[in-house]
Amino acid sequence: MNSSEVDLYGRLMLDLKGVSLDREERLQLQNPQVGGVILFSRNIQSRDQVCDLVTEIRACSKNLLVAVDQEGGRVQRLREGFTAIPSMQAIGNLIAHSPAEGLALSKDLGWLMASEVIACGLDISFAPVLDIDRDTSSIIGDRSFSDQPKIVISAAEAFIRGMHEAGMAATGKHFPGHGGIVEDSHIEAPVDERSWEILYGRDIQPFAKLAKTLDAVMPAHITFPSIDPDSVGFSSFWLNDVLREKLGFEGIIFSDDLTMKGADIAGGYVDKAKLALKAGCDMILVCNCPQGAVEVLSYMESANISQSSKLTSMAAKRSITWSDLEGSPRRLAISQKVAALN
Repeated sequence: MNSSEVDLYGRLMLDLKGVSLDREERLQLQNPQVGGVILFSRNIQSRDQVCDLVTEIRACSKNLLVAVDQEGGRVQRLREGFTAIPSMQAIGNLIAHSPAEGLALSKDLGWLMASEVIACGLDISFAPVLDIDRDTSSIIGDRSFSDQPKIVISAAEAFIRGMHEAGMAATGKHFPGHGGIVEDSHIEAPVDERSWEILYGRDIQPFAKLAKTLDAVMPAHITFPSIDPDSVGFSSFWLNDVLREKLGFEGIIFSDDLTMKGADIAGGYVDKAKLALKAGCDMILVCNCPQGAVEVLSYMESANISQSSKLTSMAAKRSITWSDLEGSPRRLAISQKVAALN
């Protein structure tokens, strides 16, 4: 295969203002430095509208990943016309009481979530959450399967198998674990004082056990000063020495949103982009700050940041239609189990 036959993706993922593209957004999405779009609640009115929006996005470039956060529970952007996925903690609770039933449901929900997202033309939901938590973190909480590492590992492994069956790549977040601190990295710059021994023996275990199963990992905007002075998403130690070398992870590394307060310790938007790319992120996210996105895109153009052929691994592997899903006995059966769980 010669280079002209390789799909190359830009390494910047952006967000959108509303429910359809404006002229400026169309031009941005045609820029070869842009390789992805993430949808938020403000971009979503209905199922048909989302399908139309994704069609608009695809018309700008064939090499764009389209993503969403469709974890389930309180983090579910796609709602009207979609199955209400229970929180991951509800699944973990079921596994704790009835392992076989809970693991089967976790796999089914991974398949259903991924199938519904792909049926709208999207590629990925950034899931599953691998943080170990129940009541500690203000931002994780019931987004986690459990505060027991073994349950998190088994539940996530089943959920990922379901996602893969549907044709969706899985992204584990938030490496190396956000469950040990109260602070929300969206609005603060969290510091976790725990030692390597404690962290590796607990929070890192889901990433270690699932390193060969996960297609992608998203690091947390957290600093662990007793281990490394740099925040994880800007740290070559964490992303290369630990994640890639020690854990053997070979997939894609997405930065978490560089506009989050927890990322501000690295400086301005261009500083954050430089550091995240240098540390080992394959794709960086700049969302909810149009001016910051413009600054980063301008920097990436001037620096001629290389595109990536690796990112094609995150594209949806199957084509699913809503008519397929609406006539699916499996989807109906899963919906009935979810209703019983709630």
